[in-house]
Parts: sequence; structure tokens; C-alpha cells
Amino acid sequence: MLNLPTEFVDKYRTLLGKTKANKLFDALDNDPKKAYRINSLNKQYKFNNHQASSVPDIPQAYYGQFNSQSPEWVSGIIYSQDPAAMFPALITNAKPGQRILDLCAAPGGKSTALGEQLRGKGLLVANEISTSRAKILRENIERWGITNALVTNESPQKLAPQFPAFFDKIIVDAPCSGEGMFRKNKDAITYWSQDYIQLCQNRQKEILTEAVKMLAPGGELIYSTCTFAPEEDEQIVSWLVEQYNFKISPINLKEANVDHGQPKWGNGNSSLRNTLRFWPFDNLGEGQFIAKLQSSIHENSINKHKKKHSNRDATNRLTQEEKLWISKVMEPFKLPTSLINWSKTSRVSNGHVFIPAIEDKLSLKILNNGVELGIIKKNRFEPGHQLAMVLGQIHQDCVINLSENDYIKFLHGEALPTISELRGFVLVSYREGIFSFGKITGNAVLKNFYPKGLRTKQ
Repeated sequence: MLNLPTEFVDKYRTLLGKTKANKLFDALDNDPKKAYRINSLNKQYKFNNHQASSVPDIPQAYYGQFNSQSPEWVSGIIYSQDPAAMFPALITNAKPGQRILDLCAAPGGKSTALGEQLRGKGLLVANEISTSRAKILRENIERWGITNALVTNESPQKLAPQFPAFFDKIIVDAPCSGEGMFRKNKDAITYWSQDYIQLCQNRQKEILTEAVKMLAPGGELIYSTCTFAPEEDEQIVSWLVEQYNFKISPINLKEANVDHGQPKWGNGNSSLRNTLRFWPFDNLGEGQFIAKLQSSIHENSINKHKKKHSNRDATNRLTQEEKLWISKVMEPFKLPTSLINWSKTSRVSNGHVFIPAIEDKLSLKILNNGVELGIIKKNRFEPGHQLAMVLGQIHQDCVINLSENDYIKFLHGEALPTISELRGFVLVSYREGIFSFGKITGNAVLKNFYPKGLRTKQ
């Protein structure tokens, strides 16, 4: 049984009444809900989960659990995620060609879903201020095979000057007091206090102040938290409406059983009923709050301040010799649409060859820009992991399929003997899920190119 703070118990008995509050406390003693999404960008893998129960409203999402060594996870077929946390991206509803910012993006659940929605068209900027979490964010976007994402590791204050009035939609899944995660993360209980809630509210306002600067005229801001606290939910939305004249848009869900925001917990604005609150006792997932807001700022009021992204750098194009090295490696593989014009669209920086999602010069810490094809090394080209994940989304012939034992060994980083007649770089798969490059030597040994940072311990 969770040892909930007395102040927390008293607060929600006052807000909800005794009966509903007790439902909340009882639900927090239950096991957390586990779920996963299937990657719709991958047209090659046929996922069999006929017995799984669907998450309401979320396309190709099901209740269940996978570990990080499962072939479905390793090959970018599934993403494990709290079911309630899937809804902010669903509600964002990005359209191909739009410019989208996921401002607090790690570990990548929202960004991977947004990348699916964009279908490789437009721009996704996925930002995370924490360096360690930004690394995980990059790995997950790479594993998902997204080709049009810029992954940055910056504060909102540094990001905003680079993208004034730029994005069609911005999602801010703000750092919060984490009340909705109590049964999933027991540590969240230990640092809960009203003072901490106030600290979180102040931080949320700072983040949103910068986010607003990056939103295009008439754009949408999706604000979400994993807490129940009105101070971080209705009161923040009320502040956005009063400070920036946002309009609170209704959110229509067909199946999910969710509650609505409470105007009396904010500034009394009746439109706060358009916000959504997910309670653990609704049996959907963990706690979540979501608001969809539309900017009422007009183009003519900000044009004079808007930075034009036109400072292109064409000095890092591939040489003809580099193109030949890359072409030799790429030739055996079928290319998806996003890679067909690689020889014209690729750039090289410090030996890293990539197809940029954005070519503008940005004064930012960039972890990944578009698709990294690989690295130029001493008169040769070595393909990268992200390229393998993108190639694996369509049918390929130049593939080595591993047994279960060899799959485990390969994840450890071992080289493997093979009877294949193929030579040179090949894609490596297990149970039809492509997850890496390998290279077959002249003596039929499969050299391991699975990234060292992803390898499992023996």
C-alpha cells in the first residue's frame, strides 16, 4: 500500500469529495498499466498480436509489455509507453508538411508518434534539455526510422531565438510534480509537497513563455502534464489564456473514458471544460492532463520580428569520390523514397554523412539532423545504424537472418560465422525484424556493426 502524504490525501478529499478521492487512492495501489505502439512507418514487418487488447482511440496501440532486448523493440517495431501518455501526440494531430516542435521530448514516445504522423514530410524538432535524456531521445528516434527530425539538446531560452514564430504546432509535456506517476514511480511520492508544486508551476511558466515565442500565428499549443494538481493544470491554462490570449479548443475522443477540466480549479473560464484529465481509476493508464490551445496572434503583428530561415550552407556537399564510396555500399539495398536522391541531398560534417532535415545554420547543440547515412573513414564509407533502421522499413534482399542464439550473441557485440554467399555490408535481422548492419568477410565471418552504446552485457 502506498504511503501517500497526508497533505496530498487531504487536498484531494477537499477537491474531489471523499468518494471520488478514495477511488483515486485505491487506484494508486493497483499495478500500473503497460502498453505499446506499433510503428506504422515500417511496412516490412508483420506484427502478430491478435490476442492483445487495444488502447482506446490510439491507432495500433495495445496493452502489454516488451523488454528492451525483445526483437520487436530492438528492430523499431514497437515502442513501450504508458497508454495515457500516448494521448498528447494523438491530440497534436500533426499533418505531413507541418513544422512541429516537441519541446520536452525525452525519452521519445511523443516524438516517435509525431514522426509517424508527419510521414517524412515537414519538420520535427525534438528537444530535450537534459544531456543524458537527450541521448536516449536520439536513440529512440533513430530506432524508429524517422528521417525528418532535428534532435537538439538545449534550454527553451536558447531554442526560441533560433525559431521565432516558426512552428505550426508545439507540444509541451512539461516537467511536473508527477502525481499521476505515483504508482509507477514510487520516488515521486518522496519529493511531493505543495512547495514542489509551486516550483513546478514557476518552471512551467518559464518554459511556456519561450514556447509561445516559437509558435506561428494561429498555431496550436498542446500542453500536458502527468499530474493532477490544478496549480500545474487548470491554473497554467488560465494563465496562458490571460497572458497570451489563447483560445482553449475542444478535444474529441471517441472511445477513451476521461474526465474534463474544472473551471473552478482555474480562473472560472468555462472553456476549461475543454481540457482533459485522465485518472488512474478510469482504467486507461496513469494520470495525465491535456489542453489544446490556439494562438490568436495574427501574422501582421509579428512579421517584423520573424527570422527567416534561409542562411543555407552548401560548402559541405559530397565530393565525387565520396559519392562513389557511398554508392558502392548502398548499391545492394532497395532505397525508400526518403533516400532516393541521397547523392544530391547529402551533406558531410566531420566525416559524418547525413541528409539534413533542416539546412539552416543554427547556433544550437544538435545531436542529429535528419538521417545519418554513415561515416567517411580513410577512403571508404561505413554505413550507420540509423541507415539500417530506415532501410529496414521496406523489403530488402541483402539480409542475414539470425537464429535466437546468434541474435543474443550479436546484441553482445560478437562476430558470427555464416554460411551465406553474400559478401560486404548486409542488413541483419531476427524474426524478420532488421536491426543492424553487419559485414561478411572473405572467410564468411559476419562482423558486428551493432552500435557499442546499444550492446547488451553478457
